[in-house]
Amino acid sequence: MIPAYIGPCAFGIKMGVITPGCDLPAMILDVVEQCDKDRLLDDGDVVCITESIVARAQDNFITTADIAQELREKHAVKPDDTIGVLFPITSRNRFALILKGFARAVPRGEVVVQFSYPCDEVGNEIISEIYIEELEDKDLVPLEKVNHLCCHPITKLNYPLYYKEMIEKQGARANIYFSNDPEMIIKYNPSTVIVSSIHSRAKISNILKKKGQKCITLQDIFNDPSNLSWSEWGLLGSNMSSEEMLNLAPKEGDRFAGEVQEMILRHLGKKVEVLIYGDGAYKDPTSGIYELADPQPSFGNTDGFKNCMREGVKYKYLADTACAEGKSVQEIEEMLCGLKKKKFKQDEMVTEGTTPRQMEDVIASLADLVSGSADAGTPVILVKGFFNER
Repeated sequence: MIPAYIGPCAFGIKMGVITPGCDLPAMILDVVEQCDKDRLLDDGDVVCITESIVARAQDNFITTADIAQELREKHAVKPDDTIGVLFPITSRNRFALILKGFARAVPRGEVVVQFSYPCDEVGNEIISEIYIEELEDKDLVPLEKVNHLCCHPITKLNYPLYYKEMIEKQGARANIYFSNDPEMIIKYNPSTVIVSSIHSRAKISNILKKKGQKCITLQDIFNDPSNLSWSEWGLLGSNMSSEEMLNLAPKEGDRFAGEVQEMILRHLGKKVEVLIYGDGAYKDPTSGIYELADPQPSFGNTDGFKNCMREGVKYKYLADTACAEGKSVQEIEEMLCGLKKKKFKQDEMVTEGTTPRQMEDVIASLADLVSGSADAGTPVILVKGFFNER
């Protein structure tokens, strides 16, 4: 049992290997039941499940050939078309195979890739910022002008060149350049522009559509429930699984979370909330990389998260003020305990500096930090002390 003097906390739970088609809810119940036997499970706890094992259990995989076929059949892309790929992130895990699938759709055509610079949308450096002022034309920068400046500071990979070579290996021509103006891509006359940014996709799509440009987003590809593999998020949130295969984000995440919640309540008598987490909304202060390469931190959760905000009062401000007024330690503790039970408007001084945040974002980010990007073998995280304040 967690002692009463411990506040909110989270810990990883180890599980066995998850395989396509397995009964994942039952496997989760087994490990949560062990927590219950060890008196570690309480009403109001949150069972967090990483998205990758949900997608794997759902057998939610596609290949680069599937992507090419989807572009041709659903989006009318022809083998000799020119397609535009606008503002992709630089990631072998997240985007390289997606681009490979795009190129396979136009083996006799051209893929025009427009990168933002100096960084992509999630903070990966594409062109070293210290050289930006030396560029003659900052509106449109061809790869040939800056190829030697495109070494990623951490992976040491030249992603624009890597993407170019990947496109050409599929038989298509590659045109790679850099510009922060989304309308720039229209000058290359693409039949279709695939807006490949994650968080700004709707805004950019609207800009292009107003100019008469046909465009789709990553979310528009493999989001059809009539497919065997699909997700409401399309290609957003997908990850490399092998040299030719991607696993999509989980489908019907809310339904899955509700199923796990109901199973735990029925078998263990505990009312927990359940959340499927992806990337946490975390920006690394050293590299400047924003970890959220998923469309949002949570891919599904139970009803307890709906319209639920993480709020609070500014304890240190209140304690300092009360201390200055001469209140005793006991009086201050009693005051804080009383204030904790009250509701305050966000413009009141007692809430100063405690910006409300969506509870699902906070807990999903916490779960991602606990499990880590490197696989720690703990795909389930038990979070305590948020819905049941300790």
